[in-house]
Amino acid sequence: MKFTRSGGETSTGPADWFTGTVFIDGIRNPDDQSAVGCGHVRFTPGARTAWHSHPKGQTLYVTDGLGYVATRGAAPQEIRPGDVVYIEPGEEHWHGATPGRFMAHVAIQEAAADGEVVTWLEHVSDEEYGA
Repeated sequence: MKFTRSGGETSTGPADWFTGTVFIDGIRNPDDQSAVGCGHVRFTPGARTAWHSHPKGQTLYVTDGLGYVATRGAAPQEIRPGDVVYIEPGEEHWHGATPGRFMAHVAIQEAAADGEVVTWLEHVSDEEYGA
């Protein structure tokens, strides 16, 4: 068993990865014991990720609020607390809060053999977000 005491700092999501204000609490990073990484991500109203994909897929567990998730070419779907979303490996997608509500989720993903966890792409346009 490996026990890690809480003590990390909440970080602000980088502007290259997000539109709006997003806060991230890291839970674990991939290391030599496990390729799994996860974090608790909190989105302010209207905030969202850029388009991105994961080489080994991603699981989202919604913990609070009301949000959206969308894959390339599809309309956003509403997500609520308790919802679990699995995104297939390589599937381009985005997720974030609705315009009037906060949303938080735990994001879980596995690193590929080369250590890659995510490939970030362009920002989601207001038109794509509002679809």
